[in-house]
Amino acid sequence: MAKLNCLIIDDSRMSRMMIQKFIESAHPDWTFEEAPNGQEALIKADQQTFQIITVDFNMPGMNGIELATILRPKFPEAKIALLTANIQDSIRKKASEIKVDFIPKPITEDKIKSYVCN
Repeated sequence: MAKLNCLIIDDSRMSRMMIQKFIESAHPDWTFEEAPNGQEALIKADQQTFQIITVDFNMPGMNGIELATILRPKFPEAKIALLTANIQDSIRKKASEIKVDFIPKPITEDKIKSYVCN
């Protein structure tokens, strides 16, 4: 697989570190950017292109659905995943409507590797 740019968006530094570690173990040559919230993610999204984006749902400011709604048109070919413990059908439906994948928390190495390697 080609070298890809990943953007990991989560207000938890620990979650960002875990997700990066999981992806990096399978793809050590990929590059990574992190953002603790939607506003910082949008700044990074204006500065470079990403092929893999993970978005936490519960964040201060804008939530993951709101952010993904802005990111999807910027990166129509990117794999964008919404990561959340909120598994309500309404959240899954909104993610599907904006063409964003859904990964239920807790985040595990298997879930993340399965997502980025497919």
